[in-house]
Amino acid sequence: MTVINAPTASGHGQTVCVTGAGGFIASWLVKLLLEKGYTVKGTVRNPDDPKNAHLKALEGAKERLILCKADLLDYDSLRAAIDGCQGVFHTASPVTDDPEEMVEPAVRGTKYVINAAADAGTVRRVVFTSSIGAVTMDPKRGPDVVVDESCWSDLEFCKNTKNWYCYGKAVAEQAVWEMAKETGVDVVVVNPVLVMGPLLQGAVNASIKHVMKYLDGSAKTYTNAVQAYVDVRDVALAHLLVYEAPGAAGRYLCAEAVLHREDLVRILADLFPGYPVPTRCSDEVNPRKQPYRFSNQRLKDLGLQFIPVTQSLYETVKSLQEKGHLPIIS
Repeated sequence: MTVINAPTASGHGQTVCVTGAGGFIASWLVKLLLEKGYTVKGTVRNPDDPKNAHLKALEGAKERLILCKADLLDYDSLRAAIDGCQGVFHTASPVTDDPEEMVEPAVRGTKYVINAAADAGTVRRVVFTSSIGAVTMDPKRGPDVVVDESCWSDLEFCKNTKNWYCYGKAVAEQAVWEMAKETGVDVVVVNPVLVMGPLLQGAVNASIKHVMKYLDGSAKTYTNAVQAYVDVRDVALAHLLVYEAPGAAGRYLCAEAVLHREDLVRILADLFPGYPVPTRCSDEVNPRKQPYRFSNQRLKDLGLQFIPVTQSLYETVKSLQEKGHLPIIS
């Protein structure tokens, strides 16, 4: 676990709202905020749903976690959840490639959150969870360009390739910056890459399936592609750091390593040799894709020490085993 240098009770007396509190990143963020002494109002679709039991079981939850029934497309429910909060972490977002389910809720929900934060009158900062999807989708970017916070995905390219997830994340982030200007709300953005690490929630989320498919036999080959990875605990900590650092502003790229899929499956095969990890690439014609370079210096400057990708992968698989999603193979 990353060593957290922030003072232990940095959130004492403060109330913050976390949207989509039951999600993979949000669950770890709620855990961290409770550890730091914050009172957390977490929005969920149904507070009594058994799938939110992991939140209620967190240390400090009985005293300082309030689960609020809210929907991203219902302004009044968001406004009620944000009422009395000093900070808002907007992590809720659809994860889909269906344009109708992705784009409209992502953009409208985001606008509602910023407006609700402005109307509350007590919110000093909103931290928005964007994505690498809003950063890297640009066919004109040369191989020598270091991907950093100045990079933006090309919306036309996302549309033409029907990558509605990246399109939705990019337009939602653009909406955040426009709304921040209009309302005067102080907004900081975290752009995580593909998120791994141990699960707090019961269900396997989309990014964890990316790892699991190479272990459960569902993927027979790996693709000729590269992907950037980061641990969920570092993403949660990044959100806390940009919220607490007075001078934090703009975007923060949250990434630890870029791996070709071949490197990923090799690491998994070395760590867990009993599983049917694929050894063949689905594309044996084209040259191997080259990893891109990136900068995570802005988060390092705030004190974040990233968990190495191999450790994160190991702990992801151990967590899947413990939760019964993968058989334990000795």
